[in-house]
This record gives sequence, C-alpha cells and structure tokens, in this order.
Amino acid sequence: MDLEIIKIASNTVNNKVLKNHTHFSKMKNSICGDEMQISIIIKNKKIVDFGYQCKSCIFCQASVSALSTNSLNQSIKSIKDLLSFTEKFFVNTKKKFPKNYNVFNKLFNKKNISRKECLLLPFKTLSKALKGYDE
Repeated sequence: MDLEIIKIASNTVNNKVLKNHTHFSKMKNSICGDEMQISIIIKNKKIVDFGYQCKSCIFCQASVSALSTNSLNQSIKSIKDLLSFTEKFFVNTKKKFPKNYNVFNKLFNKKNISRKECLLLPFKTLSKALKGYDE
C-alpha cells in the first residue's frame, strides 16, 4: 500500500453531513459494494461547502478526500471540466491532471488501474449531484 494514498485518505475534514445542502447524490459501486454520499452547497456558481460520507476502501476514501478539498471555492464550470477529464482518464493514462489538480496524479496512474472504479466513484457521485445544474 502506498503511504501517499493513506495520507490523502486520512484528511477527513470534509467527512461530514451538510443538512442545508443545495445538491446531493448517493451511489454504490456494483463491483465491490463501496457506498458514496456527497452533499454540496453552491452559491454564486461556486462550491462553497462539500460534505461526504462513505463506506469504502482506502482508494475511494483518498479520491473523495482529494476531490472534496480541491472542489471548495471552485466554479461549477471548473469542476465539470475536472469531472469530464477523469471520465476519460483511464482511456489514455499518459495524460496528466492540470497543475491545480496535481494531487490526483498520485491516485490516478497505471499502477492503480485495477482500482479504477473505486477511484472514480466520488467523481461519478458528484457528477450525478450536479446533473442538470447550468453554470
């Protein structure tokens, strides 16, 4: 196990329930059973708060931890661009994440391809929460 993944997953500052969320989604990985719940607050076309709850493996926990901290104060357009990028990432693993999302390069790489669905679950859940939201 990569210690960097454990370190990223251990940042649980956004592991919380947002009762006054503006957007919410819940998903389950049918392959392994990981469960993800994401609630966000959007104001002025930006994510101003992000909460998640999960019953999942360390890869999924690291992914949602990084996603939550890197989504705060970002425009919805920027987040949708990130979601689109990750959707296609494992098709061409030579791609690198943009500099402002560099932390994801530690998670999304060839050696973790077998955990692809675990890594993508938070992104799919956030995408579902934002479905229908127009910038």
